[in-house]
Amino acid sequence: MNEKSYTELMKLGAMNRKKEKEMFIQDLYIEMLLSEVLLQAEKEKLLKLIDEAIDNRDRPAFLQLSEQLKELNKRFGT
Repeated sequence: MNEKSYTELMKLGAMNRKKEKEMFIQDLYIEMLLSEVLLQAEKEKLLKLIDEAIDNRDRPAFLQLSEQLKELNKRFGT
């Protein structure tokens, strides 16, 4: 017979809950890290395009890209 005692079952349940919590925290951390990487990449892209618009004296493009950068910063609280 392979029956587990009540204490063993409670320990297994507690260990499973701990593993689930750790995995949730790990997944949350990974999600935050990916969001930060994507934000930085988007900001770098916009800054490069803004620099090009300045170099080309393209005021409409500069204004549009600057507005996009402001919105991106607002969305991510930076």
